[in-house]
Amino acid sequence: MIPGNRPDVGTGEPHVIQSPAAGGGGSDNVVDLLKQLAGQGSHLAEQQLALIKAEIRESTAELKAAVGAMAGAAVVGLAGLGVLLMGVAYLIADAIDNLGLATLLVGLATLGVAFLLYNAGAKKMSSARLSPDRTQRTLQRTPDAVRGDL
Repeated sequence: MIPGNRPDVGTGEPHVIQSPAAGGGGSDNVVDLLKQLAGQGSHLAEQQLALIKAEIRESTAELKAAVGAMAGAAVVGLAGLGVLLMGVAYLIADAIDNLGLATLLVGLATLGVAFLLYNAGAKKMSSARLSPDRTQRTLQRTPDAVRGDL
């Protein structure tokens, strides 16, 4: 039979297969449909995998930026903080005439501020999403799409 004259293939679009005429030839259509289904399934899986990779890359980039900012702040602030605390301790020591007590007060205040800064950084790090939420939602809807229930 000439390919253009096949009764089971639509002339408008190559991916649309019409139902066969009564009697014979039905097994070719099922095989073609299964081939198309397998091809589309593998294509969908490849697209989902690419989406997962992109989402994970995006999440890790945000996490790297947060960690980098925290590390930079720690390095630069540590040097300035040491000099500043030393100066504050000497000022308080002049006011109360006790260098040991002034140093202890400055040390305790510094630890309190460090605790607050650490908690703020920990909150930022916990808010970074590392799971591919959009892909998971799409994968949950995939069975509905196959059934045509969207």
